[in-house]
Amino acid sequence: MDRTPTRAGTTRPLLLTRTLSLLGTVLLVGSCSTTGADGSGSGGQPGDGATGGEGLGQPETLATDLDVPWGIDFLPDGSALVAQRDSAVVAHVTPDGQVTEAGTIEGVRHGGEGGLLGLAVDPDFPERPHVYVHHTTDTDNRVSRVEYESGSLGGSEVILDGIPAANTHNGGRIAFGPDGYLYVATGDAQETDSSQDTDSLAGKILRITDDGEAAPDNPFGNHVYSYGHRNVQGLAWDSEENLYATEFGQDTLDEVNLIEPGNNYGWPEVEGPGGGDEFTDPLVTWEPAEASPSGAAVAGDSLYVAALRGARLWEIPLNGDGTVGEPEPHFVDEFGRLRTVVAHPDGQTLWLSTSNLDSWGSPADDDDRIMTVPLERTGD
Repeated sequence: MDRTPTRAGTTRPLLLTRTLSLLGTVLLVGSCSTTGADGSGSGGQPGDGATGGEGLGQPETLATDLDVPWGIDFLPDGSALVAQRDSAVVAHVTPDGQVTEAGTIEGVRHGGEGGLLGLAVDPDFPERPHVYVHHTTDTDNRVSRVEYESGSLGGSEVILDGIPAANTHNGGRIAFGPDGYLYVATGDAQETDSSQDTDSLAGKILRITDDGEAAPDNPFGNHVYSYGHRNVQGLAWDSEENLYATEFGQDTLDEVNLIEPGNNYGWPEVEGPGGGDEFTDPLVTWEPAEASPSGAAVAGDSLYVAALRGARLWEIPLNGDGTVGEPEPHFVDEFGRLRTVVAHPDGQTLWLSTSNLDSWGSPADDDDRIMTVPLERTGD
């Protein structure tokens, strides 16, 4: 489920507010509406079977037989490079579904949730023909810069190492922000106290240059951009350059957070809302059975979140000022675990990947796969 299977391992008690949050199934805080009469709050109704719906058409399979596709990013021609977690092979997938092998990232160790994770194409590609990958080794998690020319991976260089690794809680998403810096999502690597230590790379969102140095105006003078995270696996910006991140909770609440530089998001002291002035409350929370959120993407006026255990795609309306509206679930239990969602540069589709070949999935014959989802109203 991309969370510690026993749901144990917290070494410090959480605040009382975290325990009280069990009373709600989905909590929306800040500008979000209040809990509804059904007890599910305004975050959608569990198991309502919503499919298609406002703004989305029915998914169509694009590519099949992939090996836990994790990181996906697009090249200027509209094709994509896809990081496959367990094989460490990067696939090249065209918009018409042709799949070829671009190469293998050397030194990757797969185990549990580790392996070849996030992938980001240099925003100046092809002038700078580089691809960046987040990957697990025998000793740590790392970010490497890899040459990519003529359809093949070339030489690689580690630009950031020493990110703590474990069987679970490796984070792994990377993405270039509107400011041109590379953002790196990390997990607490099962050492919960590290999330509150701003000298540790674990349990953080990092912000680095394309050479792996700390961005010059980071809040603590090092690589750390925000802290107090448990396991961040989704990063996405809206048109106003607000950064949203998805995060796995432990027993109680998964989160979507609005990320501000230097802010503390509470883990392990707080899971969900209730942090007071010291900690930043999430915008949206779900029970883990509805979410276990991984990849995130913004398209139009919505944030889309791929849910693993929840086996659905969440759509969260964005108000443009860092606040959100009522989330809506799509494709509930239709395709199994959903790992990554990205907005295609054509502005017409989302690409959505399954994660059914991992330890918790029930794969279909053609899994794992990437699907295309039209950005339109079904029935129009």
